Amino acid sequence: MAINRYVLRGTFVGALGGLLFGFDTAVISGTTGQISNAYSLHTIHLSFPLLHQSVRLSQLGITVSIALVGTVIGALTAGTLGQRCGSREMLRLTAVLYFLSSIACAFAPSWIFLLAARFIGGLGIGGSSVLAPVYIAELAPPRLRGRLVGTFQINIVVGILLAYLSNYLISLMNLGVGEWRFELGVAAIPAIIFFALLFTIPRSARWLTTQERFDEALKVLILLGTPNSAAELADIRESLHVELDQKKASLFERMNGRFRYGKPIFLAIAIGAFNQLSGINAILYYLGDIFTAAGFSRVSGNVQSVAIGAMNLAATLVGMALIDRFGRKTLLLIGSIGTAVCLASVAVIFATNRHKDLLVWALIIYIAFFAVSQGTVVWVYLSEIFPTRVRGKGQSLGSGTHWIMNAILSLIFPIIAARSGAYPFWLFASMMLLQFVIVLLFFPETKRVSLEELQHMLKIE
Repeated sequence: MAINRYVLRGTFVGALGGLLFGFDTAVISGTTGQISNAYSLHTIHLSFPLLHQSVRLSQLGITVSIALVGTVIGALTAGTLGQRCGSREMLRLTAVLYFLSSIACAFAPSWIFLLAARFIGGLGIGGSSVLAPVYIAELAPPRLRGRLVGTFQINIVVGILLAYLSNYLISLMNLGVGEWRFELGVAAIPAIIFFALLFTIPRSARWLTTQERFDEALKVLILLGTPNSAAELADIRESLHVELDQKKASLFERMNGRFRYGKPIFLAIAIGAFNQLSGINAILYYLGDIFTAAGFSRVSGNVQSVAIGAMNLAATLVGMALIDRFGRKTLLLIGSIGTAVCLASVAVIFATNRHKDLLVWALIIYIAFFAVSQGTVVWVYLSEIFPTRVRGKGQSLGSGTHWIMNAILSLIFPIIAARSGAYPFWLFASMMLLQFVIVLLFFPETKRVSLEELQHMLKIE
């Protein structure tokens, strides 16, 4: 059966939020060196006399991680605002945030102004990471929901690739010391396109139902080609009553002296944390610096970044094809070993200062192992391990762990790397070996297991 054109258009436009997400996430990698020079960034010391402690912070690390602070806030608040105002309307706001951030970054007169601009962009990233998948899921027919929502993840990876490609093309223009401003500012173009296209798609019928605008909701369902629109509207109204009960459920409910959802909570925190302890986002953010530290020129480093971005996209598509065939746990185990070996290889290259020509290959293979395993599994696994009544809260816990760990690692990466280029990669490699042990011992396989059976496996009463 052909996909209704309004469903197809809504999915395409919603998934563009993922493309901007990926682009804004990765584009910083090509600019860090020039930004450091432009604002004379260095390591600063913060003293806490009452605690008799001092902390060393890299201004470059702050520049990169400040966007992630905005991302966490955006992700935590977008769901509530989306329920109140509608996902489509709030996606328009994220498009405005993307646009303002890119323009402000391009013309930033000071480091503090740049931080504010990147924080605003982070709000857009966090908001779109929640709102776009929700909008697509509410629009899609049940038989296609998984694949259509999956287009958001694919577009994130496409956005990362386009960011690396954009940085490379701009580096060929010989724009001088202000080149980084063009690299950050170019994101305004897709933001404008995204904003304009959001006026061509319908509201969510589900959101209209929550506002008791039943006639409008019925018209949207008919527009989307729903076979029995009246019956579908009745099902939506019934599901909203069920969700009211879910909102009252506590994720940290205690029963018989223990947390009722203790095992899923552990799994969510573990998979969210290890996803970032693999080093994936720190490496993507500082890819330009990694290649520069290894002796590559900016143009050469940008070319190799494009190759890594292309592998990321190809491996993500392979991972989506394999996840239901090989299983989540199997892919995580394979990925743990593969990424650990590649990360250790990168550490050896930096520690010995030899075989630098192999660096790009070690990182390309690393990206392949990550994308096929953790990059594909993390969001699927989080959606499966919690029972329905606390699934949304459980996913927020896992996602929050992921973003907070991302911010911490992005902040400290330059400080650790300044001592030795090998240190961060030894850390990430050891974390992947630890992940292998924890996944092997504690993670259940969820492939072809019903959600009800899974609750018994996790001993949820």
